[in-house]
Formats: sequence, structure tokens, C-alpha cells
Amino acid sequence: MLLIHPPVAKPSEPPAGMARLSAALSRKEVKHWVLDANIESLLYILKRAEPVRSGPMDRWTARAFRTASKNYELLKKQSIYQHTDRYKRAVSDLNRAVEMSANRGTSLSLVNFRQEGFSPLNSADLVRASENPEFSPYYPYFEDRLLKLVENRRPAFVGFSLNYLSQAVSTFAMIGLLRKHFPEIIIILGGGLVTSWLSNPNWKNPFSGLVDHFIPGPGEAQLLGLLGQGNGEESFCTPDYDILPRNDYLAPGFILPYSASSGCYWNTCSFCPEPAENNPYIPASVDKVMDDLSSLTARSKPVLIHLLDNAVSTGLLKKLSENPPGVPWYGFVRIDHHLADIDFCKALRKSGCVMLKLGLESGDQGVLDRLHKGIDLTTASLALKNLKRAGIATYVYLIFGTPPETVHEARKTLDFVVAHREEIGFLNLAIFNMPVRGSGSLEFETDSFYDGDLSLYTNFVHPQGWNRKNVRLFLDNEFKKNRAVAIILQNDPPLFTSNHAPFFCDSG
Repeated sequence: MLLIHPPVAKPSEPPAGMARLSAALSRKEVKHWVLDANIESLLYILKRAEPVRSGPMDRWTARAFRTASKNYELLKKQSIYQHTDRYKRAVSDLNRAVEMSANRGTSLSLVNFRQEGFSPLNSADLVRASENPEFSPYYPYFEDRLLKLVENRRPAFVGFSLNYLSQAVSTFAMIGLLRKHFPEIIIILGGGLVTSWLSNPNWKNPFSGLVDHFIPGPGEAQLLGLLGQGNGEESFCTPDYDILPRNDYLAPGFILPYSASSGCYWNTCSFCPEPAENNPYIPASVDKVMDDLSSLTARSKPVLIHLLDNAVSTGLLKKLSENPPGVPWYGFVRIDHHLADIDFCKALRKSGCVMLKLGLESGDQGVLDRLHKGIDLTTASLALKNLKRAGIATYVYLIFGTPPETVHEARKTLDFVVAHREEIGFLNLAIFNMPVRGSGSLEFETDSFYDGDLSLYTNFVHPQGWNRKNVRLFLDNEFKKNRAVAIILQNDPPLFTSNHAPFFCDSG
């Protein structure tokens, strides 16, 4: 079997899903190969970096192509992360080279991909991408690498891990290419985006003849079942990263991504995709996680552990504080009373925690309550102060334009951020999207948000008239222009955001 991680996703660390699936296959002695087409296609472009757009090059573009190889190597060195301006220039120039390597009508970057006329939200466009793989900017790579690999290995099955919209069009271009040259191969499609598609009660398979099997959710047991090797006990295999090109990713050393659970243990937030998609919370045992982290760090010598959970459980946080993994780590956690305990925060810091991502969402208590976030702002305030005192950076996530919010509540969020400007290291600002299917979504008048049958979100009439245009104007003209907010936003690593942010945190 051949497992494929398609472009484009952030190329800072290996795909954890591929590593776990590979481990499950190895446990059953299933012969397989893993292709990280995301990082490989990026390197393919960089090695052949040249402008495809006609006309004279500006100085920036000329410099970007001239220094592409150098900047790629720089972003793999720790020293560049000690100089923010040099880092930002290296990222910007490298991204420029990638961007200008694509034809007009294609928006290509280090972390994203859009192709004019091919929407990842429209099944007809994805089918058309499969029928015309030569239109893909990655076609030379697909032809040179994918076809030769399949020709040489002759896998009976090819599985694609489709997690992001930015991967959809290239995934179907690859599927179409395989269908054309190897029609006998069985195509399997899984991943986070596929899980969302299948959770929609109106889902009707538009890819008959292209995709043979769809796998929602964590895929180890179902994949092995399709291969006739499953017994339902394959979840949470210790991932195997040896089969991936660990030294090629854009980071100053190997980042070890690890999932200790699937789903979310809170799982009650209004409008959250997790309960909307009926994704159950399935944790691995804390002892299993600690054993995995110990063996994986000893084997791979990572510079950073990235805990991928929607929210790292309190039990695991406690265990980490008692038994440090010996490597810096970060991840998403819920804001609760444990972070209001300064001793607990200090213990987390001593265990190697350099940064925590916090889904605060709003600085208004009424909004939080109506969203069933289970967050108390007094506790959140104390948590931010304690984490700052302990030496742990915070990456705070905010959402604007939710049904219970108006500009009045949004200004309270601004006030909260300004009041905690010394404790907030990084900010992620998002405009609320109403899930097509979810708790409370039927209460509001909706209409088409995106033109496509695969859209995960819908537009809605805000009960207070706080529509997306007004939200965007507030963010651009008021929130981001606040001096305290602007300073925090400047800290965010361009393009790589939270994936590189830990490298800019004080490790002292």
C-alpha cells in the first residue's frame, strides 16, 4: 500500500496521521510506503525555482529566486530564530520564490494553494481537477515522482490523507493521474476534511469511479479492516516517523507531532465542529502517552514536541509536570482552575512547556456563557498572569461575530486584551463561521456562504445585525489599530504562525 500526504499544508513538521497509519500497517506486517508529497513537491519547486510569469522581474523576485536554496537552509537553523527580522525576511523571500513559480491564476505559497476555476468546495471542480491533472502546478512533480513510484512499487491500494481545503484540488489531480495510468489501483480517501464531508447528513458521494473507499475519523482500524487485517485494536499505535524525511521540514530540527486523543473532552461549545460532526472523545491512556513520548524522543531526538490534541487533558498535563519528557513542548489547553494555580504553571514550565495555545474566544463573560465555553474571565485573567510569571508564552485565539456578540461585546474583548497585553504573547483573530450542521445553527436564517456542495459553513443573519462586513471593519479599523494589539500581532511568525512561535519564546 502507498500512503500519500498531498500538498499543501504547513511544511514545518511531518504529518502525524501518516506516521500513525504507517505504524498500524507495520504492526500487521502490511508492506507499504509513505509519500509526503507536500514537502517533496515544495523541494521539487525550490530546486527548480525559476519564474514562469513573463516580463521583467522586480528586485524582490530576483533576490527571492537567487536566495531560495539559502533561505530554505536558513530556516532549518536555530540561529535564524534568534533574529526576528532576518527570520521574517527569509520566510518572505522563500515564499516569494514559491509564489512566482506558479502560473497566473494559481495562488501558491509555502502554506496554501488555490487554483483559479477549481474550488475545493465544489465537487464538480474536484472531478474536473482529476480529469485535467496537467493543469496543476504540481504536475511535473506528480509525473516525475508519483507515477514512477507507483510503476516501481505496484501498490494494490493508494490512500490519501486529505485534511485541509488547501490539499483538495491537488489530491484529486493526483487521483485522476493514477486513475488514468493505473485504473486497477484501489483508491482510499481519509483525513479531517473527509470526516467533515461524511458527517453532513446531506452527503451523497459525488466521486463514484474516482474514490473506492472513504474513511472518517481516526483511520487505523478501518484501514486495516479494508485490507483484511483489522481486529478493532489498532487505535493509538505509537507513530513511526522513520519512514518520513525528518530532516527536510522547515524547522530548526525535528518537531515531533503527537496526538494523545481524538475529539474534544469538553465537547459542549455551541457551533463547534466536533459535536456537530458527532466526533467522540477517545483518549489514549496517560501511561501509554508517556511511554510513547519517552521512546519517540529517545529515538528521534526532537527539538520540540507538538501535542496535537484539541485540548490536552488535565491528567496528561499533570503527568507531564511530574515526568518531564526532556524536550520543550507546547499544545492547546482549556482555560480552567488548574491554570489559576501558580505552582501548577511553574511545574508545567519545569517540565519543558514553552507555550500554550488558549481558545479564549471572547473577552465578554456573557458571550462565553451563551457559547457554553465553560470559561470564567476572572480565571482566564489569573491564568494568563500565572503563565507569564512561570515563563510560559501564550497564543490566544479569539473569534468575532458569533451570534451572541455585538460591537459592544467585541470592545470588551479589546479591553481584555489591552489589560493583558503583557501576558499575551501571540494572537489569532478569526471571524465566526456558522457550521452547516451544528448546535443552534437551525435557530438562524441562513443562506449560501460559499458556492459549493462541499461547503462546511453557511452564512447566517446575525440577530443583532453584527454581520461579517461590520466585524471585518471593526477588526481592521479599531481592534488591530490599537497600539497594544498591534505590538502583539507583530510577534506572530508570518505564514507558520503557531507552528514556529515556540522558537521565539524565551526558554530561560
